[in-house]
Amino acid sequence: MSNSIDDLVVLPRCLEEVVILHRDSEFLIINKPTRLLSVPGRHPQNNDSVIVRLQKIYPVATIVHRLDFDTSGILVIPMHQGALSHISKQFQARTVHKTYTAVVNGLVKDDKGVIDLPIAADMENRPKYKICAKTGKSSVTEFKVLSRDEVAQTTRVLLHPITGRSHQLRLHLQAIGHPILGCEFYGDEMTLKKSPRLLLHATELEFKHPKTGKTVKEICEPNF
Repeated sequence: MSNSIDDLVVLPRCLEEVVILHRDSEFLIINKPTRLLSVPGRHPQNNDSVIVRLQKIYPVATIVHRLDFDTSGILVIPMHQGALSHISKQFQARTVHKTYTAVVNGLVKDDKGVIDLPIAADMENRPKYKICAKTGKSSVTEFKVLSRDEVAQTTRVLLHPITGRSHQLRLHLQAIGHPILGCEFYGDEMTLKKSPRLLLHATELEFKHPKTGKTVKEICEPNF
């Protein structure tokens, strides 16, 4: 779920560190800070990224999936070609379980639910995406309310994307009337006013260890 904001501007350097949560011979699991690219951007001055930083210490580290520039949280980083291939196949088969935490504007009425709305590139407003029944690809997100703040008029939700479309979580929540706080793409003045950063964090990642076949489950709670 990457975006192309780096095509347009020179991004400010992220001063937060990449935190290693787990390390073995097959992969690293890291916590990506907000406002850091997963891989170098197309603009030559946007080279700073998760993989560039990690390869200074672990030259064999590779990327198998990404998080948006604004999104923080868990990434798994394969440490050799065999691990890359094994984990990549798990992502392609949709057997990797991913959970995100977000804080959205407004009070979400239902305690849980499923958002099933097709997503397509918005060619007139790149790099945005849009809900489109004609050209959109099937996109499904499960959500569960964790808490509601009636004073702030916000809701904390747990999100499980069944599919992995670009901007899926942001767009799906905006489509049901509850944009994620701090979202510059699909938020409004109020959502930007309530948070200086995007309140979206990859909280949990579960997959099979490429060597042992055992289930690997890592949890990293957000700092918001």
